[in-house]
Amino acid sequence: MGVAELLLVGVVILLGLCGVLVPGVPGSWLVWAAVLWWALKDPQPVSWGVLVGATVVLFLSQVVRWALPPRRLRASGATPRMGVYAGAGAFLGFVLVPVLGAIPGFMAGIYLHERLRLGRHGEAMASLRTAMRSGGSSVLTELFTCLLIMGAWVGAVIWG
Repeated sequence: MGVAELLLVGVVILLGLCGVLVPGVPGSWLVWAAVLWWALKDPQPVSWGVLVGATVVLFLSQVVRWALPPRRLRASGATPRMGVYAGAGAFLGFVLVPVLGAIPGFMAGIYLHERLRLGRHGEAMASLRTAMRSGGSSVLTELFTCLLIMGAWVGAVIWG
């Protein structure tokens, strides 16, 4: 697979990551479709392994998301800007503390947004708890899954 095609797969994965934060956009399925396309265009054992792993992880995340309460983020006061802060925090956390850093990064992004908006620590923490109870945990589950898949894909491309 050429560099241009790899970049295109990477762009689709990034669009899928952004799509996780936008209601109604099938972000996780865009990420999976990009990995599927990569595996079909570059049929190596490592690419098939990443595809199988991505499929299993996505299936498990769907099971976990079904067990969580339904998304009611709009009712809790979540805004698209909060989603940007949460997504940026998760991405930075994922890069700074590989894989597990996405979870505290996501929550730190929401906290930072609320702290800037409300101005006080106590109110920002209360808003963070409300956001996580109102569907933030479901968004975090899907985003974390997509970040795992992206990390596996990047690792396979670099070292595979």
